[in-house]
Amino acid sequence: MTIRPHGRSSRVALKAPFPGRGLGTNASRLSVLRLTGTMRTHVVSSSTRPWVPSLSLRILALLVLAVVGVGCPCLRGPINASPGLRWWLFSNFGAQRICPEMTKRSAPLRLAQGAGTVGRFFPEQCSTTVNDAAQTVTLNFSGSGLAWTPIGGRVGFQVSASIEYRMDFYMAEDAVYVYAVPQRTLSGPDFRVLSVEYKVANWAAQGPVGYMVNTFGGQIVSSQLASGFTVVHTDDGDEFSLGRLSPPMRPPKPFATEEGRFVFANETTEVHSEQVDFLGPFEVVENDQALYFRLFVNGPAVDALLLQRGTGDLWRSGLQIGQGLGPPPQPPLATFQLQPGGEVRQRMPLPPGQYYLVIDNSSRVGTTNPPWSPLGVVGGNTATVSYLAELGEADE
Repeated sequence: MTIRPHGRSSRVALKAPFPGRGLGTNASRLSVLRLTGTMRTHVVSSSTRPWVPSLSLRILALLVLAVVGVGCPCLRGPINASPGLRWWLFSNFGAQRICPEMTKRSAPLRLAQGAGTVGRFFPEQCSTTVNDAAQTVTLNFSGSGLAWTPIGGRVGFQVSASIEYRMDFYMAEDAVYVYAVPQRTLSGPDFRVLSVEYKVANWAAQGPVGYMVNTFGGQIVSSQLASGFTVVHTDDGDEFSLGRLSPPMRPPKPFATEEGRFVFANETTEVHSEQVDFLGPFEVVENDQALYFRLFVNGPAVDALLLQRGTGDLWRSGLQIGQGLGPPPQPPLATFQLQPGGEVRQRMPLPPGQYYLVIDNSSRVGTTNPPWSPLGVVGGNTATVSYLAELGEADE
């Protein structure tokens, strides 16, 4: 379903998620970088995220340097036509952004391309190795997450893998298309089940039938990785899609976006009976910014809880190791209800930090109690939630 925006559009200048601080000495270093055929490694964890200039800022800096070097402002054609130049540009700033971006957001898991989200993977450790000679980037990552299956219910898991990607990008008129094309899987994915909600399935996971559970989970994760991905970067934000999108294609989205806001997510998720889904994390950088949400639910009414990321991570970690579903370890910053059939809009001015919006379709957390159904364990009473999450000025 597509919902068109109404009311006035934002006309204020939006501060980027990474505020401009200038390139400083990094800009001068860019002018002397050379391809040496060596290996370069970058390591990032979810708890240590150094600030790196935004993609558009670094593209601008590199293009300015290129203009100075070759004396021609018309660079889109030469850059797109030269694989060597595209690799030089990407490997000197794009590859450094993979891990910082990966560890501050979650990756939705779907049973089929285009289907609703049934789980999320939260990267926690990440490193990249750039091979200039082979023009590949090796991504090593590990993390944990939650997924729903009709047999096991809520399943907590850990995943680690090493994937070699061939990186590329295309500069279109109004966007930059960044591609990660998988070359080969170097190790993994090592998929380990931490907990299974329904005990019969948990018993099966410890015996011969457990091989099927682990293999199925591994297939979900490996299929997400094996297809590669495209990031479409514009002045309005970044859009992510599995597979390769050719310009002017854009990822499908259920909502039309507001002008002047940065888009975090625009997708549809399935929250099954007696389950929760952690949307985000979403980052607020400055004091005069706010998170904006638009949500529409089909199915039973659900609750939405806004949590600081630390609180959400602690709650999620407990669920992943098999703790029963209950209230979060600290009270939410805000709560509201989603009733079926009507769109809900929320504006939330917040101090700088990272936040989750948790959708609760259970009788154990919020004030809304979904109707009981004997089919809940196999997918009955599922709430299908389409949502748009944006960052904008607090005084819009």
